[in-house]
Amino acid sequence: MNTQLKSLTPNLMVKDVNRTIAYYQDVLGFTLNLTVPDDGQFTWASMRCGAVELMFQATASLAEEIPVLRGQAIGGSLSFYIQMTGVEELYARLRDSAVLVQDLHTTFYGAREFAIQDCNGYVLAFAEMAE
Repeated sequence: MNTQLKSLTPNLMVKDVNRTIAYYQDVLGFTLNLTVPDDGQFTWASMRCGAVELMFQATASLAEEIPVLRGQAIGGSLSFYIQMTGVEELYARLRDSAVLVQDLHTTFYGAREFAIQDCNGYVLAFAEMAE
């Protein structure tokens, strides 16, 4: 087989791309890569923090591109598991500025983890493996 998966970049359906950009910049430290259109009220954006890249697309725009998504709820029944270093520091910074949905704890497999809910209802779990 000659196929090889190279990366996964979620494209999240959101109500307001501009508001989502502000949240990910101000709260989580992401940087903006690209938007459509170039200015004003965006319908799509790509953002990055370290090796993690996310895309955000307005509900109407995404439903137009992929009609099966029309009428789907924003937020989803999934969580994004982000491995990182410095989880204790990130937790200390976010615990008063983000919606915490899982407190910092140590898992049975030895990771220090916590989870927040973003401004669209998506759950982001942050984890650091114990050394």
